[in-house]
Amino acid sequence: QVQLVESGGGLVQAGGSLRLSCAASGRTFSGYGMGWFRQAPGKEREFVAAITWTGGNTYYSDSVKGRFAISRDNAKNTVNLRMNNLTPEDTAVYYCAAKRRGPPLGGGAVDYWGQGTQVTVSS
Repeated sequence: QVQLVESGGGLVQAGGSLRLSCAASGRTFSGYGMGWFRQAPGKEREFVAAITWTGGNTYYSDSVKGRFAISRDNAKNTVNLRMNNLTPEDTAVYYCAAKRRGPPLGGGAVDYWGQGTQVTVSS
């Protein structure tokens, strides 16, 4: 089992920034691809960003590309999502995700989920 705990969500004005963090614990974190998904009210959960185990490759949805940046620190078992130039359309619950052997690019491929953290962007 891998436990994922997100933090850093909150309320921010449009144009502002937030940094989400996800701390992993439990069995070895080694080899896991990590990612972030989000779910807005009344919508399906959607992919936001992902990063490979080595951090050598990152992936973003078109809606956040150029504004969000995913990173990880394997020594600390953490993965972060820096979100800049936020808009009300970014309002959602953000979930950390872990996948054995490869980045989690789809919800169906995720092995572990965090409990989620709320991000609200006011206009």
